[in-house]
Amino acid sequence: MAVATEDFAPTIALEGARKQRGNLTQARIRWMILAVVLGFGLVGGRLVQLGMVETDQTIEGQARDLITATRPPILDRNGLEMAVDIRVPSLYAEPRRIIDVEEAVSALRSVLPDLDETWLRNRLSGDQGFVWVRRELTPAIQDAVMRLGIPGVDFITESKRFYPAMNEAAHVLGSTNVDNQGIAGIERHMDSESVALLQDLGLARGNALTPVELSVDMRVQHVMHEQLVDAMTRYQAIAAAGVMMDIHTGEVIALASVPDFNPNEPATALVKDSFNRITAGIFEPGSIFKTVTIAGALDSGSVAITDQFDARYGIRFGRYTIDDFHGKHRILTLPEVYKYSSNIGTIRIMQTLGKDNFRAFLGRMKFDERVDFELPEMRVPTVPKELSEVGAATASFGHGLSVSPLHMVTAYAAFANGGNYIAPTLYTRDIAEAEALYERVISPETSDSMRYLMRLNALEGSGSQMNKAAQGYRAGGKTGTAEKVVDGRYSSSKVTNFFASAFPLDNPRYAMVIMVDEPKAENPQSGTTAGWNAGAISGRVIQRVAPMLGVAPDFSEAIDQQIVPPVLR
Repeated sequence: MAVATEDFAPTIALEGARKQRGNLTQARIRWMILAVVLGFGLVGGRLVQLGMVETDQTIEGQARDLITATRPPILDRNGLEMAVDIRVPSLYAEPRRIIDVEEAVSALRSVLPDLDETWLRNRLSGDQGFVWVRRELTPAIQDAVMRLGIPGVDFITESKRFYPAMNEAAHVLGSTNVDNQGIAGIERHMDSESVALLQDLGLARGNALTPVELSVDMRVQHVMHEQLVDAMTRYQAIAAAGVMMDIHTGEVIALASVPDFNPNEPATALVKDSFNRITAGIFEPGSIFKTVTIAGALDSGSVAITDQFDARYGIRFGRYTIDDFHGKHRILTLPEVYKYSSNIGTIRIMQTLGKDNFRAFLGRMKFDERVDFELPEMRVPTVPKELSEVGAATASFGHGLSVSPLHMVTAYAAFANGGNYIAPTLYTRDIAEAEALYERVISPETSDSMRYLMRLNALEGSGSQMNKAAQGYRAGGKTGTAEKVVDGRYSSSKVTNFFASAFPLDNPRYAMVIMVDEPKAENPQSGTTAGWNAGAISGRVIQRVAPMLGVAPDFSEAIDQQIVPPVLR
């Protein structure tokens, strides 16, 4: 049977078309897979490239982790907060993401109208990644800016230092700048310490922070600051300052100087005369330095507390004669030299000691070097390396050399604590730590004699105004009225007054120095010498803070008799 070829033609054509379509589909799939692979390859390559690029995570060169870091809270010795961190929003911009600069400038100034328009326009038009617009804003302003919906503008939460006591402990705490870095006071000292020490104290910024406990008692600090502010008005003084120290541990219990500043507004620290006079001021100490001269002489054995000295006539040095302010012009016992604050008698005592031995004792008491102390605001004292005869004479009663009030309170602490020099500190320090740092500068017997002389001056001498205010707390000390140098000459109308004291002298625990700069008489019945102002302030401070410090009043005269050396009873 014969089969016609045209009967198979449709089948062959159908199979050929199906095969052709299959090949085309496979080719398309292959191309699609290749395109997908190439796409993923490009994306992966770009991701690798981006991963290798270090993106700028700083705002004007400052790392964000430092911006958001916190400082440790600072507490007083009783746990009261003296400085804390609060969280505040700060506004920044990314200029490269801002679409319409003019619109952004207009919108931001609607919320922050004090922003300079030209400055802001330049700020937002730059090519920087991140720039500050305004730091440390309120949450209300943050909400208002966020409602504007400006692309490229955002907030970062950073730390701001806050000082609850405002001015009261300004010179102790110092302040921080806008980047929360310490720029003065203990804040600066904390930042300047080595990393190892910071970690030991728990101060490493950015970590869980351990509070820093200071030796300051804010109750005492409040009283002292209040009394110094009162002194500025009461005595029309240009400045006043005070420091109190635990004589056994060296802990500073209070330190204040006015005029001062508000550490919450660091710019106020730049106001004239607002420096810390306790550490950054050096002054001729006047007659409070007679305590140093007598202590050195007694400790050397060259004089005894029963000795007498000729104060009948002034002492001549060339064409100059040194005399007493209120001279008795008679033979004085050593206690009388101290009680009457005799320049002549003090010079006689120094001359018996010898000027070279006197200068050596000043070195032993560290009057010729900075006090080892945490506050960075510190001046070097001015004490001649060698003393001439007249230089030694004037130095013996506190003229011709300049030291800080911190030097003086440290010396008085040693004179009252049994004779041990202990460097002051703003950190808490227990008695065991302190005793390891003791340097003996005078004997316990000399210390007993100095306690007697200080108490005698309170009872019968220039410290009577102090004693009247601090009745019952067995305080004692020495006045000092130093004439200021004006146009190269000493001025009798401008003086700096001091009162250096310790209490309670039957069982001494604290030393204090108060200074008043250029005081006027409080009333027609009072005077301008130190007993009327620095002494009176000391008494008022002791009267108020002694109960806080656990010192009970006792009015028994028998206690004062116990302070008198046996040889004088």
